[in-house]
This record gives sequence, C-alpha cells and structure tokens, in this order.
Amino acid sequence: MPERVTILGDGAMATVCSMLLCAGGHNVTLWGAFEESIDRLRQNRENQRLLPGARIPSTVRLTGNDKSCFDDCTLILSAVPTQFMRQVWTRLRPSVPRNVPIVSVAKGIENGSLLRPTQIVADVLGVRPETAALSGPNIAAELAQYLPATAVAAAENLEVARRVQAVFSTQWFRIYTNSDVIGTELAGALKNVVAIAAGILDGLSAGNNAKAALVTRGLVEISRLGMAMGACEDTFQGLAGLGDLLTTCVSPEGRNRAVGQKIGQGKKLADILSGMNSVAEGVATTRSVRELSRRHHVEMPICDAVYSVLFEDKDVLHALSDLMSRERKPEHITRDERQ
Repeated sequence: MPERVTILGDGAMATVCSMLLCAGGHNVTLWGAFEESIDRLRQNRENQRLLPGARIPSTVRLTGNDKSCFDDCTLILSAVPTQFMRQVWTRLRPSVPRNVPIVSVAKGIENGSLLRPTQIVADVLGVRPETAALSGPNIAAELAQYLPATAVAAAENLEVARRVQAVFSTQWFRIYTNSDVIGTELAGALKNVVAIAAGILDGLSAGNNAKAALVTRGLVEISRLGMAMGACEDTFQGLAGLGDLLTTCVSPEGRNRAVGQKIGQGKKLADILSGMNSVAEGVATTRSVRELSRRHHVEMPICDAVYSVLFEDKDVLHALSDLMSRERKPEHITRDERQ
C-alpha cells in the first residue's frame, strides 16, 4: 500500500531517498529549510551541489513550506544532519502531525545533550513518537546509481521496523529489521570517527595493514561503548556496524574519510571544513564520543587520538606513534580472566 512520505532535508541522502521511495510507488514531498535551495532543485530536478547527475523524480513535490509539507503524510523521514536536527524540529514542531512514525537516517550524536537522532526528535516534540533508525553501508552516490545495497530498519516496535522495511525495499535495496535502536544509531555515529582515522592513515600512506588493524580495533571500541550503553553486541557485527564501518573507511565518496585524508596530508581542519559543501558528521560526533566514553568509563584510544588531532592540534605522526606504543595487551580477554 503506497505511503505519503515527507522527507525533511534536501541533502544527498534526502535526494536518494526521494528516488528510492518513488521507485517503490510512494508519494513523496521533499522539504528544505531554505527556499533558495528548493528553488534550485525545482529548476532542473537535480541536486547539482551534493549529488550531481542524480535526477529527482518529477512526481516529488518540492517545498519550503513548514505547514503544507505534512499534508496527509503517513510517514516522516528525517534526513537532517544531527547537529542541525534540534533547530529544524523545533521550527517544524507546531506542524508535525501526531501518530505518524518518524524515520531517521542521520548518523551522529548531538553535542552537549549527547542524544542520538531519534532521541533528539522525542526531546523536541515532548512526546514519545514511534521512531525508527534506517542505517547501513549506504553511500548516497552509489544508491543514486541504483547499485545493490542493504540497510537495517531498527525500531523498538518491530511492527514499525517492518513497515519501514516494506516502504524502502526495492529490487536493488534490501532492508533487514532489528529492535536495537541504540546499537544501530551508535554504530552509525561512531563509525564516522573511525573513518576520520582511516582517512588520516590514507593521507599518511600508511598502507593496508594499518587500515585493516584500524578497522578491526575501531570496531572493538564501537562495540565496547555500545554495550556499555545498553546495545546488543550482535548489532555491531551486522550491517549497521561492521558493514557501515567498512564502507565508510574505504570508499573515496566518504566525507569523513576524506576529511581525515586531508588532515593526514597536513591540511588544517578549519580550512578543510570551510571548503566542504556538505557536513562531515564525524567531526562534531568526536566531541560527543569523548564525553560518552568518559561517562561510561570505556577505553577508546583510537577515538581519543582522533579527538587530540582534531581539537588539540596533536601531530598525526605523534598520535599514530602513541597508539602503536601503548601497553602490550592480549587481543581478547579469556573466559577464565572474565571470571
């Protein structure tokens, strides 16, 4: 049964989602915060700035109207970067229909509050809406080319997860479900921090051995924090965890990896960010991860190293050297040692 979906945001992922949903036979409205941006999309139905070559279907209604964007909608998709979600949802709160499920595709942790995307929505609305997180190894440029991909729809209410699964599934986009919203959102946020570290290695030409070690140990850190916060361990071995981490750390399309690569090449963070058209969520999330790791007493040396490079001006070679010369330890804690 076709849904009437309102997409909040007009970035690369919002554009791709509009294409996917239209391909599935759904009615789509795409809302943007800035009228001039929506006007540009109306002119040629193409997101030339963030996703050149990808055509927005003619059936997608483009609007900057805060009230009419929700007319008759049955599902809301939030495709706004995490650090801007509170501002957008506060602006739209008077018009948001009640009892309509909300799906987030953002991957980050809000600075200050340390809330995940679905928690930000609930906090702003002042109620507990039915929410879901859609996450996985999903590079927007590849989805726009209709290349095969997978994702996870996570919701505490599995009926909502199955509904999102049905809405987004196409012949080239396969959706799985789970009930671990905490793990799914944390995995999507934390992998961006590790991806910055992966990019730094690329910028240093540190090689594939180093990249493999980073991804492996990065997943350990992500899992540690996630489990300390109540997530399911299996989530981090799945699409939202390992799958997304691998893609983000190796894809040349990845914004966070690209930021890290430029840092590894000696460029300054402020200069890198000022030259970007889109948001690298991992930069802001690094601050939140540092706070969460300390709050939950979780050791995260890779994430700490990224923080020191980004915000304490630590030399990347010194940061790498410090990681490599840490106290020697076993890879795993044995069952006997746990007891």
